[in-house]
Amino acid sequence: MTDRYKAYLDTQTMKYTSGQIGRRTFIRSVVGAGVAVPAALSMASQVEAMTPKMGGDLKIGRGHGSTTDSMDPSTYENSFTTAMGYLWGNHLVEVGPDMKLRGELAESWEPRNGGSTWVFNLRPDVTFTNGKTVAPEDVIATFNYHRGDDSKSAAKGLLTPVTDIKAEGNSVVFDLTAPNADFPYIVSDYHLIIMPSKDGMVDPTSGIGTGGYVIETFEPGVRVLASKNPNYFKSDAAFVDSVEMLSIVDLTARQNALLSGQVHVADRLDPKTVALLARAPNINVKESTGFLHYTFPMRVNTAPFDNYDLRMALKWSVNKQEMLDKILLGHGTIGNDHPISPSVPFWADLPQRDFDPDKAAEHYKKSGHSGPIQLSASDAAFAGAVDAAQLIQASAAQAGIEIEVVREPSDGYWSNVWNKKGWCACYWGGRPTQDWMYSSAYVDSTEWNDTAWRDTESAVRFNEVVKTARAELDESKRAEMYKEAQMLIHDDGGVILPMFANYIEGLSNKVAHGEATASNWGMDGEKAPERWWLT
Repeated sequence: MTDRYKAYLDTQTMKYTSGQIGRRTFIRSVVGAGVAVPAALSMASQVEAMTPKMGGDLKIGRGHGSTTDSMDPSTYENSFTTAMGYLWGNHLVEVGPDMKLRGELAESWEPRNGGSTWVFNLRPDVTFTNGKTVAPEDVIATFNYHRGDDSKSAAKGLLTPVTDIKAEGNSVVFDLTAPNADFPYIVSDYHLIIMPSKDGMVDPTSGIGTGGYVIETFEPGVRVLASKNPNYFKSDAAFVDSVEMLSIVDLTARQNALLSGQVHVADRLDPKTVALLARAPNINVKESTGFLHYTFPMRVNTAPFDNYDLRMALKWSVNKQEMLDKILLGHGTIGNDHPISPSVPFWADLPQRDFDPDKAAEHYKKSGHSGPIQLSASDAAFAGAVDAAQLIQASAAQAGIEIEVVREPSDGYWSNVWNKKGWCACYWGGRPTQDWMYSSAYVDSTEWNDTAWRDTESAVRFNEVVKTARAELDESKRAEMYKEAQMLIHDDGGVILPMFANYIEGLSNKVAHGEATASNWGMDGEKAPERWWLT
């Protein structure tokens, strides 16, 4: 196929998709270009399936949601609240379906001073749902809310390098302590929804934003209902009339809701039942590979996990391959006790830490520890988390290590167990850059450092490396720095990371979406309500 021929077909497809030509004209044009009639008919059907349709009420069953959830984006900690935030709000930039950054409230951006200053140029005439026009002061107040001295925001650590934010016409200027080539990714973080300001302050619980939908009802741990924003600035998004997201943490109940038609979409499906669901005539199973990983963080400021040899004993005692086979059933890849996926730039091919009960026993003996070690788990962390904890219990026993699995309730797991108890099950959506991942969960300044890995000699060195790599523009040097960062976590850090998991979702055959879907998080980067439609 010549470039000219392909360009012509792409142009006709675009015209048909946008409604400039009808089905008959499209088929006639591509047949005239040399496409056989059966192929032309098939092309027309494919284009129709990919053409968004307006209207309908979309219902989604989510595997997260808690009675402790809040409308405040600084507290968002699970996929339910993340997706809820995307209903009512937008960011300066976003990760698009093609996994590339694109503008949202900022129409363009550029670095100054070698990347130590970033300028974001705002779109004109975008309004909040309260009627206020988005202005630089709203962006400044939003970011200052997260970076204030008293802030408990999960995004505070991400914004530590920001020294000043100021307006420049209809642009917002961020000054940083040092160059950071990845800073535009940082401002797309799901906590940093731009909110309207008054006298330099924002109301973080108002749910007022610029998003495609307006929140009508929010019942924490139960559901959120939103109706379409008639003044949404994106003409090619937010297709349905309303979105209702239900918190259905129980996996069986969530899958039954999908099969019965109670919901159109269900996320976080169990790999064990994927084949069964795929046979249902009204269900399509969607699977994508991104940065999702399952972890068992040990808090190194809590005994006995403050003992290096005890941590190493537990790391060597986990049979990662067995867990991948039995929990994910092959729907993922093996991990190596650090959070960087092979698809992330500057991933380092470190020696794989395989299950070795002899090494585990050796380190356990050096640790001087005796008695049971508690591991908290709930399937609220991920489907099969309790089973995974029991696999750790069994494999560790082969090294003479006694693990006591504590089954925790699903409700309140993220507020009462994770980031509080010494050792637990967890998941991370991952991030498309190393600096963003480390800034979210591993640097000393982030609230979400769930291993509390801050004060060991290696942790101090890690923070130095991350800061230096952030400012390094030479890619070969940056690669070496990020390799060291991965090695430091792999060796001294408190994370046990046995596997990277695929996102698995079930969609009614009444749901359609574009050819490309984002995989930075599940559900098209958690933007399914904005990007998907009902047929």
